[in-house]
Amino acid sequence: MTAPELPQSSTDTEVPEEPGAVETVLDLRGLTKRFGDTVAVDSIDLAVAAGSFTGIVGPNGAGKTTTLSMVTGLLRPDGGTVLVHGIDVWAEPDRAKRAIGVLPDALRLFDRLSGAQLLHYAGVLRGLDAATVRQRTADLVAAFGLEDATGRLVADYSAGMTKKIALAAAMIHSPRLLVLDEPFESVDPVSAANIVDILQRYVAAGGTVVLSSHGMDLIQRVCDHVAVIVGGKVLAAGTTDEVRGGESLEERFVALAGGRRAAAGMEWLHSFVE
Repeated sequence: MTAPELPQSSTDTEVPEEPGAVETVLDLRGLTKRFGDTVAVDSIDLAVAAGSFTGIVGPNGAGKTTTLSMVTGLLRPDGGTVLVHGIDVWAEPDRAKRAIGVLPDALRLFDRLSGAQLLHYAGVLRGLDAATVRQRTADLVAAFGLEDATGRLVADYSAGMTKKIALAAAMIHSPRLLVLDEPFESVDPVSAANIVDILQRYVAAGGTVVLSSHGMDLIQRVCDHVAVIVGGKVLAAGTTDEVRGGESLEERFVALAGGRRAAAGMEWLHSFVE
């Protein structure tokens, strides 16, 4: 059986590029966000090339989710700019968001809808006609293995199924850029492998993926570019091999994030209760 066709990456806005130049789909310049006295994101500069599969990694509280929320128009920055395919996300949000598909960390769906109704709503909300929504829904449902779940309420889905239907809804309008915050959290290994395959096909067709994950092995295996964020700053960015520097991505990440901590002074843990 051949794999179902997925929507191809597209956008209604084209920006001319110099011959031979690598197109930048996502461009962050001086991006900053504060919460009271805490600087969550500290003047981040980052460029993501078209057709790349970019992983964003960092420890808890590093500013990854805050950064991605500002990229997708969910959280207003205190400074800096976000350009998606040359469009300023905060100056022209309607135009910019047409080029973005989003899977946020704080996943909130209209879970009193069935899976089919949710995908229909997502497609119509993006301006697709009913026939296109039906066709793309069928393709996405088959690709994600959700054929037996589309008639059930999303509220009754498992965590992994909820993640898959949310990712399908993010892809239905054929965005130029997918921004995914922890897309593999709560997803079983078989479903995760299927999602990776779908995303790799999307990138091969010209789309761009930016995702955050704590799974260093997965990031190293599937991403061709990586950015390491620690303390609200980008400490390293480039191709996965450049960032690794001959080490595993996990070892490089641990070194950038402050190194391993010895568990000294916990000898009591070894004197077990009788």
